[in-house]
Amino acid sequence: MATHHLDDTQPHAFWDNTLPPRVHIQPGDTVVFETLEASAQQIQPHSTSEVISTLDFAFIHPLTGPVYVEGAEPGDALVVEIISIKHKGWGWNAVIPNFGLLGEEFTEPYLHHYKLGETSCEFRPDIHIPYEPFCGVMGVAPREAGRFTTIPPRENAGNIDIRHLTPGSKAFFPVLVPGALFSCGDCHSAQGDGEVNGTGIETLMTVTLTLTLQKGANIPELRFITPPGKKLTVADEAGYFVTTAHGPDLFKDSQQAIRYMIDHLSSEYHMTREQAYCLCGAAVDLKISEIVDAPNWIVSAYLPLSIFKKS
Repeated sequence: MATHHLDDTQPHAFWDNTLPPRVHIQPGDTVVFETLEASAQQIQPHSTSEVISTLDFAFIHPLTGPVYVEGAEPGDALVVEIISIKHKGWGWNAVIPNFGLLGEEFTEPYLHHYKLGETSCEFRPDIHIPYEPFCGVMGVAPREAGRFTTIPPRENAGNIDIRHLTPGSKAFFPVLVPGALFSCGDCHSAQGDGEVNGTGIETLMTVTLTLTLQKGANIPELRFITPPGKKLTVADEAGYFVTTAHGPDLFKDSQQAIRYMIDHLSSEYHMTREQAYCLCGAAVDLKISEIVDAPNWIVSAYLPLSIFKKS
């Protein structure tokens, strides 16, 4: 099977099934995608927090692709095997006012830079988050005509931000147009489940994927398989500190659980609330703990204690 290479010089920050493919491949071929980070280079390693106020969302999520898979037809499944995802040394996340789970409560922009190593992402010298990379955006072209923003996830997948789509995983996308027209980008070096502040650790990456087909699979939306013998996260080695919130609205419960976690982080680990919010986005997992005992549900926020390094 052939290997193809796509550079990051022709990104597209939208979904459109009329966008011409950059490459045609056979099922079973491998594609190496060079991907920009989420801001499309509006944010650089030397940038300060002021840049957040001037972000142009028209360029957010620069995707590499599309890839036309020969023989792919609506009703098939595009099978994407994630071979490797390699960073280029630097990443960021941020508080973007009016964006994220608590967007209305954080009105001042804040940018946080990360040093990336082989196995960890340095938040600060005493806080290291495991390097568990994935593509925040992966998807096929939508069935509907027109040009669509990448911000919300859709039937075609897109901005899914599923942190467990790490190397070794296999994702299944419904083919909605001939050729599938697959693209990817918005890679993260790490992220908590929920991406609560609106950003993972946004990173330029080299992504290697193998694309095959399941004819006539007729799946309605994205499905995936995590690799056997691999933990969902390596951050669970030292246990978790967990905050919980109850109420009849899962979104509001999620907000409250994260508020409690920000209170804990800022008081116990000597950081600003903005820094705590960024750390939640990069490392804290939101979980639905209970959704059957009406009228109140429980949402829990899990902070992995292994990220804190003792001096």
